[in-house]
Amino acid sequence: MYLQFFGLTEMPFAITPDPRYLYLSARHADALAHLVYGINEAGGFIQLTGEVGTGKTTTIRSLLARAPKNAEIALILNPRLSASEFLHALCGELGLAADDSSDGQTKALVDLLNRYLLNAHAHGQRVVLIVDEAQNLAPDVLEQVRLLTNLETETHKLLQIILIGQPELRKLLAREDLRQIAQRITARYHLEALSSDETYAYVRHRLRVAGATADIFTRAALRAVHRASGGVPRLINVLCDRALLGAYTQDLHEVPASLVRRAAAEVFGQEPGSRWMPAALACLALAVLAGSAVLLWRHAPAQFTLHLRGRPTPARAQAPAAVLPAAATSAPAAAPDAADPAAATPAARTDPSMANLAQLLAAYRDSTNTDSAFLQLLTLWKASYVPSSTDGCTQAKAQGLQCLAQRGSLAQLRLLNRPAILMLSDDSGSMYQVVLRGLTDEAAQVQIGTHLGSVAIAELARYWFGDFVLVWRPATKSVQDLSAGMHGLQVRRLREQLDRWRGAQSPTPGDDYDENLMRLVEQFQRANRLSVDGVAGIETQVALDAAIAAPDSPLLAPPSSPAGTRGG
Repeated sequence: MYLQFFGLTEMPFAITPDPRYLYLSARHADALAHLVYGINEAGGFIQLTGEVGTGKTTTIRSLLARAPKNAEIALILNPRLSASEFLHALCGELGLAADDSSDGQTKALVDLLNRYLLNAHAHGQRVVLIVDEAQNLAPDVLEQVRLLTNLETETHKLLQIILIGQPELRKLLAREDLRQIAQRITARYHLEALSSDETYAYVRHRLRVAGATADIFTRAALRAVHRASGGVPRLINVLCDRALLGAYTQDLHEVPASLVRRAAAEVFGQEPGSRWMPAALACLALAVLAGSAVLLWRHAPAQFTLHLRGRPTPARAQAPAAVLPAAATSAPAAAPDAADPAAATPAARTDPSMANLAQLLAAYRDSTNTDSAFLQLLTLWKASYVPSSTDGCTQAKAQGLQCLAQRGSLAQLRLLNRPAILMLSDDSGSMYQVVLRGLTDEAAQVQIGTHLGSVAIAELARYWFGDFVLVWRPATKSVQDLSAGMHGLQVRRLREQLDRWRGAQSPTPGDDYDENLMRLVEQFQRANRLSVDGVAGIETQVALDAAIAAPDSPLLAPPSSPAGTRGG
């Protein structure tokens, strides 16, 4: 639901054990090293334990992806079995067909395994048994597992066994009647929860894998995630997923700590902050009740409420609307107000040449309406616009242009690379429309009426919630998604554009959307960080139009490389 809103390509906090999302903290790296050791070294048991949700299963999946070619791994995920059922499951994992007559006959199954292991050893193969949720093994099954380690040659154990389970596994193996197993464990490791710094890195890692190009959680929000989850990866995933959904429903492109606390209350069925408030209250026990209330009020970070659209806030002090000097920063500064994003976070404008967006909007308020925005945008395309007439997109279409209206991100606009009208909103609910003319990593060039200025990306993000309208010039009058099996002029124009983009010396003729054209579309999508599906949707067509843009057509930034050098 929120993927496009945050510029993501897939769900970043799914609780399935995808090895691509494994974050190798120091603890997880050690755990994985123990498992790799267990595969490559002969003899005994390896024991890996950890609390529920600390990433044991994901670590196993990562191990399977890294297993050497000479290793054959048998993985038993549900060990609630009898001894004979366990042996049958092991034979099944190794591809051994146990005779029906061997049902319930442990010796027949062990003999079958022994012959297989000797043959594997003769061919240089390593056979490894991994038992997940091993704390559920019955004592008699554990004893049978121990007996499997007696399968050996004079110099090598034929079967390496890795036991993975919750902390109860350690208590189980500490029993007196299971001491023979405990004595054969050659390596033990306990996987603990993540530290606060590791939690921050874990969240950012998963977001990057899912396609995020900027931080989505504030630093305070990450602290709240760690407090509420205790650093347990599974709880972090559930909590962050719920917080992203909440931010999406509130049109927030950055997740504040207050939203994480509300998400924790919903997910864990507790009041926000209940996992950490006792400690905080203990620290304040000596304070006077009234003084504590004042302190708590002043410590509520102002930025938690800055992004909420339409939220009543005190009227902000604004610069005089009559004149704004060309260098916006030289204007007399209004008294800082907690409700003013620029005042609340002065670090947002690190470049003194950048304008103060609040002052720009106040000074040129009369030029922030729809007519003014479309007039400036269509002028960039050398097209005309008649104010107070038909809507801007209808006028654009009559001149061979098309509108694309969406809710997205700056990362998406960078990919589309065309000027756009941005819908801005301040804390009082006032709406503004400005034209985005240029975009770098640090600043956005915006046009308000006839005024052109640069504002910091961080400052723009406090007013813009993702709504935009851009204009582009399609290759044909009719515009639609193009996909395999289609035929006609639109397909031919698409092929011609892709040939220009890749710098083909001899263009490929054809009106059919065949497999070759689909591969070219995928190549373009991959090179431009679009969703790779081989379908030339509207976004792909807009990005392609910008990639082969005529020298006089407006772009947000120059193409990064000549069309002929782009590849995927």
